[in-house]
Amino acid sequence: MKRSIGLGLVFAVMLTGCTTGAGNYSSAGLAPIPGSITYSGQSRTKLTKSPVGSSFPHTFTDQWGRQTEEIYIIRPDRSLLIAERHYRPVFALDDD
Repeated sequence: MKRSIGLGLVFAVMLTGCTTGAGNYSSAGLAPIPGSITYSGQSRTKLTKSPVGSSFPHTFTDQWGRQTEEIYIIRPDRSLLIAERHYRPVFALDDD
């Protein structure tokens, strides 16, 4: 009985550490890599016409030759946050 209560408490603590808010990008975001828009720092030109919170993709080839897509979100101060980064496969597995 004590063992099952202990396991239940351990599981509850682990589960609370895993919960995140979907769509919550309050963190610093991903670190820029060569090819990222923000790699050399934030751009001087601010995105003034785009609404705050909107997102847009940027596709480039990274320093190892991989096709990379990053999703940026515009912050209230008009700086950019790298919210997501995806690497495309090098070889396609389909016959087309």
